[in-house]
Amino acid sequence: MNIFLLNENKTFDIGENESLISFLKRVYKDDCRKFLGIKVNNKLQDLINAEFKENDKFKFLDIKDNDGHRIYVRTLTLIYIKACKDIFKNIDVSIKHSLNKGLYTELEFQSLVNKHQIKNIKNRMCEIIDRKRPINTMFLSIKEAEKIFLRQGMEDKANLLKYWTKDKIRVYELDGYYDTFYGYLAPNTEFIDKFELRMFYPGIVLNYPTRESNFEIPEYIEQKEIYKVFKEAEEWGKIMDVGYVGSLNRKIDNNTIYDMIRINEALHEKKIAYIADEISRDKNIKIVLIAGPSSSGKTTFAQRLSIQLRVNGKKTFAISMDDYFVDRHLSPKDNNGNYDFETLDALDLDLFNEQLLSLISCDTINIPVYNFKTGRREYIREPVTLTKDHIIIIEGIHGLNDELTKEIPQINKFKIYISALTQLNIDNHNCISTSDLRLIRRIVRDSTHRGNNAVETMEMWDNVVKGTEKFIFPYQENADAIFNSALVYELCVLKKYAEPLIEEIGTDSRFYPERQRLLKFLSYFKSIKDESAIPSTSILREFIGGSCFE
Repeated sequence: MNIFLLNENKTFDIGENESLISFLKRVYKDDCRKFLGIKVNNKLQDLINAEFKENDKFKFLDIKDNDGHRIYVRTLTLIYIKACKDIFKNIDVSIKHSLNKGLYTELEFQSLVNKHQIKNIKNRMCEIIDRKRPINTMFLSIKEAEKIFLRQGMEDKANLLKYWTKDKIRVYELDGYYDTFYGYLAPNTEFIDKFELRMFYPGIVLNYPTRESNFEIPEYIEQKEIYKVFKEAEEWGKIMDVGYVGSLNRKIDNNTIYDMIRINEALHEKKIAYIADEISRDKNIKIVLIAGPSSSGKTTFAQRLSIQLRVNGKKTFAISMDDYFVDRHLSPKDNNGNYDFETLDALDLDLFNEQLLSLISCDTINIPVYNFKTGRREYIREPVTLTKDHIIIIEGIHGLNDELTKEIPQINKFKIYISALTQLNIDNHNCISTSDLRLIRRIVRDSTHRGNNAVETMEMWDNVVKGTEKFIFPYQENADAIFNSALVYELCVLKKYAEPLIEEIGTDSRFYPERQRLLKFLSYFKSIKDESAIPSTSILREFIGGSCFE
């Protein structure tokens, strides 16, 4: 049978009874282990159960592909959990959230984990990998899966099955241990060859190669402040009994979800008021800089912070960084020769700092307006003079980078990092990516407010993520305050907006695998139909509409 291999851009013959693994080894020899999954005619499949026919188009996926990288991380996670259970028997392993360029995990010990135990876990993981143990895929009935999970003490997975809409569920088995994962795994442990374990009180960080690091473990960057925010979200999740999707769905079923919405929104308001109080107490603070990834809710947050500052007797004045772009012909260009408006060099930093100093000094200035059609700054506004009680609020991608406000004394600045750091997990072994939450927010917002379809949003998303990695994440620990904009209930609301938009992506689109992945992800959630409990000031309103700040 002939197939076209897109990786090599040529046709190959594959035997009628030849497995994909055998074909991989024949074509790529020792390099075969770098491939973790496959797309057949743009449909994502695993290497064992993939279905194909004559003249199909194959693309093998490595870690540099988004889907390939996810397969690597899931497979490594399974090996990690299995190793922990082999050493400590009935111990419960929790995969909490992303942290420090990896996954933060906790083991349910009576005492804290130590370095000796971490070394033992790593050695056991290496043994499992070196033994090239098969990872078997099986499709079980809901009753069969529930029985296995309860036997293994996985009540979180058993609870989620109550909301499963299909007759069967995919379950993975590794040496007698059974688990489910949100997506495909590699067929064998030998496909995993690089990882690192690091102690991070009170748990362990599981590090792995990133797509950007090209199969190498990236530099370890400790994120103590981000961890505190995740921990706080976890504690609130326990208070509201919504650590997992199953418990969230149960609140919708028993009609207690609306109380939880009000509590969650009140918590946001309390946090914003606390930050405003902190700013107001310091007479030296004149500038508040707000930065965060795309779809974090920066616009609504800035408006709500401004209100709370005014409650405290402060006047506020907003400045847009966009108005300080250099004239277009002076703009820097990227490696492809296109204008790069994301880089700090695209801004006139000298003018920006000069005018900020003037505003702080209560001098009268003319603030420019950037004309995006002509690519030039214009001076069409009335002159501005601020008072000593004014706080200047600046929202933008470079807010946490001190180079942006290099002429402004540190004593006059207060930096805020905002992101949707959800602590809600699918179950104990499958955390929800903050990037996925922000992507779904943006798909809905781009449709509601900008008339863009899901494909148009996804076309931009990769560059958005790259910009975040380059210009925001390296500076997030520099923030004076971190605001978590995630709402534990929001995916149950976003679901009904996002699903029809994502379903419009056709089978011929390169985003079709992403369509399938996101739809499967959203299928775990029950919908909240009545939105009346969501206030008009909610960050969620920035995406679904109905915001009083629009």
